[in-house]
Amino acid sequence: MTAYFDPERYPTLSDEGAEMLRYLTEHPNAPIYRDESGNRLTTADLDELKALERKLTTENIDWAVSQHPSWLEQFLEYVYREVPYYRAQGTAPAFRHIQPISRAHLSADIAAFVPDDIPIERMINFRTTGTSGNPLLLASHPRVAATYLLFHQRALRRFGVELEVGANHVGVVLVGHQTRCFTYVSVTPMLGDSGLAKINLHPNDWRHPDDRTIYLDALNPEVYTGDPLTFNELKKLPLTSRPKALISVGMMMSAGMRADLEAHFNAPVLDIYSLNEAGPIAVFDNELDGHLLLQTHMYVEILDSQGNTVEPGIRGEITLSGGFNFCLPLVRYRTGDYAALVDSPEGPVLKELSGRAPVRYQLENGEWINNIDVTHALRPIPLAQFGLHQNKDKSLVLYLAPSSMTHHQRCLEALKHVFGNLIINVKQIEKEDKILQYTNDLIEGVMQ
Repeated sequence: MTAYFDPERYPTLSDEGAEMLRYLTEHPNAPIYRDESGNRLTTADLDELKALERKLTTENIDWAVSQHPSWLEQFLEYVYREVPYYRAQGTAPAFRHIQPISRAHLSADIAAFVPDDIPIERMINFRTTGTSGNPLLLASHPRVAATYLLFHQRALRRFGVELEVGANHVGVVLVGHQTRCFTYVSVTPMLGDSGLAKINLHPNDWRHPDDRTIYLDALNPEVYTGDPLTFNELKKLPLTSRPKALISVGMMMSAGMRADLEAHFNAPVLDIYSLNEAGPIAVFDNELDGHLLLQTHMYVEILDSQGNTVEPGIRGEITLSGGFNFCLPLVRYRTGDYAALVDSPEGPVLKELSGRAPVRYQLENGEWINNIDVTHALRPIPLAQFGLHQNKDKSLVLYLAPSSMTHHQRCLEALKHVFGNLIINVKQIEKEDKILQYTNDLIEGVMQ
């Protein structure tokens, strides 16, 4: 057991937590864990996280679509004083005059966006690629990584789900399905050292394919987190255990896919809009018909291509200021994702959320339709992943994940109502990662 006591990775590990690590690692049906991790949370970190958790139980978003948050002015003063990129520009101008930044800015020089008053001794970093072509090295901290859980809990409570505290059970299993995947075991001290595992469902990571079902049933996690592609693989396993909820991040999820998963697992499926640069931003709420914002200190604007704020309810680029990552405070950060923003009795809501720039498609008669029309047409179909491309001759290619190919005829029928007699070919997605969902070879089809 002493092998599991690592004061650098697990500064506050209890005896029960060490036993959980041993159980997760040495279970006879455990996968081949290829990596190591740890929460690196100190007692002081845990005290701060508990204080934040208490605050989040009563704190609500204090701004509406047409007004700035009360904390914004003080936040900007701090950023223009401590962050090299902004300090070089002098005094903070009026918020609307601050030039937005993008992923390319962070990719070019991430250090320029890290505040000088953040001690570097405990900073961590991780890399992300995404679909934009700008790889990122992101600055973070163990406490920042742990804060994800607090906003996931905030979202779970909307669906009546509370996570248990204690080292006698597994709280969260993060699942992926890739040829090569970062995998590890850990514990969550904020939940009393409950077990946590990052698992690859791909058979390459298991001694026998049947071990996946045996192991996951033995763990019986309260929550699975993953993406629609992985959940579709998880659904194929003959599991007898059932989680309290599934949390989907990283890819857009169709309403049909969400309903299919909820029926199979008899549990709510939370579709969370989340970015590596900003953490969990919003969770889809069926009654609000949109993604309700989660972070109380994240201000969201919707900008047009010239950087101007659009009217409430008009789609544009989601732009972020603030956030809980104190190693990377964002100021008017253009995400590359698009939605409209409206007020609701429960707070601001992102409507018609879609990843990357809006794309339109040309019909036979020369008229143009928005990619949102495609989203609506395919919404009832349980697709793990799809993409649509238009060629220069106006013909279309619908890309479907291998597990969704059985629905290709339904997709063609649904798209026929949108595109009429245009030729639509169906191809299988070969990659195991995110793709650009909507693309067009027609220059007029890509809206900048």
